[in-house]
Parts: sequence; structure tokens; C-alpha cells
Amino acid sequence: MKARIPKNINGGGAQNMNQMIKQAQKMQDQITELQEDIEGREFSATAGGGAVEVTITGKKTIKSLTLKPEVVDPEDIDMLQDLIISAVNEAINNVETTTEAEMSKITGGVSLPGLF
Repeated sequence: MKARIPKNINGGGAQNMNQMIKQAQKMQDQITELQEDIEGREFSATAGGGAVEVTITGKKTIKSLTLKPEVVDPEDIDMLQDLIISAVNEAINNVETTTEAEMSKITGGVSLPGLF
């Protein structure tokens, strides 16, 4: 008995591969565009009921930090430090959450670790 080789084993293979390469390139271009867009955005967060507000860029660098006078207590520096840390961490989380959500739209929900 002779094994049969399917008729389309090589037919269209190169064409399908070219299509996949084009799709991958398009996705890469969209990811690069998204990354540039995110890096150009600003993300803000507050802590202590708005007593501390921080704004960071999509590159996760601090652009501004605002403290309400009533939160500045020389007797309680620890609280002020905690509020600043909390606001900065929340702003960073906002960048990451936004990036993941928008990346998911491009990749169809497939996780691509290490892109951002």
C-alpha cells in the first residue's frame, strides 16, 4: 500500500507564510505606534483624598507633584512620604493598565511578554 501525499501539501504554503509575515509586520507597526503614543501621554493619580497629586509620562517619569499645604506636617513626614509613594505607584499602575488594555486590542488578547 502506497502512502498518499495530499495535493496541497506545498501548494499555497509560501503564500500563507507571506501572509503571516505581513500580518506580523502590521502588528509590529501597530505596537510601535501604540508605544510611541503611550510614551507621549500623561497619567495622573492622587492620594490622601487629593492631598497629593502626581502626573507622570507614559515613560514613567514624574512630570509634576502637587501637595496641598495641609498635608505638609513636619511632625508626620512618614505620612507624607506614604502618600507620595501611593500616588506615584497608582500613576504607574495607570500607565501599565492602559498599555495592557490597548495592547490587547492589537494582539487579540494574546500576551506578548517583554514588549512594554
